[in-house]
Amino acid sequence: MQPPNQPQQPFGGQPVDGNPYAGQPGQPAAPTGNPYGQPAPAAPTGNPYGQQPPAPTGNPFAGQQPGQSAPFGGGAPFAPAPPARNNILLGVLVALGAAIVAGILYGVIAGSIEREVGYAAVGVGFLVGFASSKIGGSNPAVIGAAAVFSIGAVYLGQLVGISMVLSDLAQIPFSEVVGDHFGTVTEAWSQEADFMTYLFLALGAIAAVGGAKKAG
Repeated sequence: MQPPNQPQQPFGGQPVDGNPYAGQPGQPAAPTGNPYGQPAPAAPTGNPYGQQPPAPTGNPFAGQQPGQSAPFGGGAPFAPAPPARNNILLGVLVALGAAIVAGILYGVIAGSIEREVGYAAVGVGFLVGFASSKIGGSNPAVIGAAAVFSIGAVYLGQLVGISMVLSDLAQIPFSEVVGDHFGTVTEAWSQEADFMTYLFLALGAIAAVGGAKKAG
């Protein structure tokens, strides 16, 4: 008679290597040596950097797509700064050149109509001040030079106008009046100078300051 509660081996299975449950249906298979049951990763192919991105070519922006902006949202990384307008000497030279040209033009106009025009004197000063400040900036030395040269430009224009009138009256060439009778021209200016003559000189200086501020 067998003792009670004797372990049974269903379906006639026999213990294997001391394991009474080995080979029983419905039981999980014995581990194969890999506790996680996942296939081992593939062995390296000999190139440890096979999946690395290409090495840099020396151009930090080579990998960007067309139309893509540079880093930090900028366009050109180093945009050139606009040139500074602070050359005082050049501004003074420009004022001198503009005064000579404008003074001659003013004299031609005055000599042609045999009278001075206030608007022309203002235009002379404005042109001198604007041109000098456009090149030399708003430096007080440039503005002061423009004002002084504007007075000289208006004075030069008055002398040119008187020379043209004397040339017509004496029926002699204009160059002869300026070259041989320049003292007569300055004496005629002193005799004909009045309040309006000096007012035109002042208007030229004031317009030069206004032109310089406009340019600056």
